Amino acid sequence: MSAPPQVPAVTRLLDRARVGAYAGAARDGNPIHLDPVVARAAGLDGPLAHGMLVLALVSEAMSRAFGRRWADSGSLKVRWRAPALVPSVVTARAVLRSERDGVASYDVRCEDARGVVLLNGTASARYR
Repeated sequence: MSAPPQVPAVTRLLDRARVGAYAGAARDGNPIHLDPVVARAAGLDGPLAHGMLVLALVSEAMSRAFGRRWADSGSLKVRWRAPALVPSVVTARAVLRSERDGVASYDVRCEDARGVVLLNGTASARYR
């Protein structure tokens, strides 16, 4: 790669099936992710997607753009801003911020279909 790549947006529906599959894989059966009754009793509007499931969308976008270089040299620094209710359509985006010495840095964010920012931060990876 001679120039930093553009990073394609990644959009996923985080529904009960996907959150349930993630809960099993991560061994995180916390009922606020899985049970609407428990989530509402905890004062939530419904079950919440796991934060790491939301973050994985950023990593997927960066992996699509950088391939193996993302796994070898990528880094993320984010802050969670709001929970992703289940179901939610979530989009991860990355916009080039800077490049220096073959390393590209991006502003990253995930937002739901209403435009609520769920997380934001930076991602960087070596592109040459």
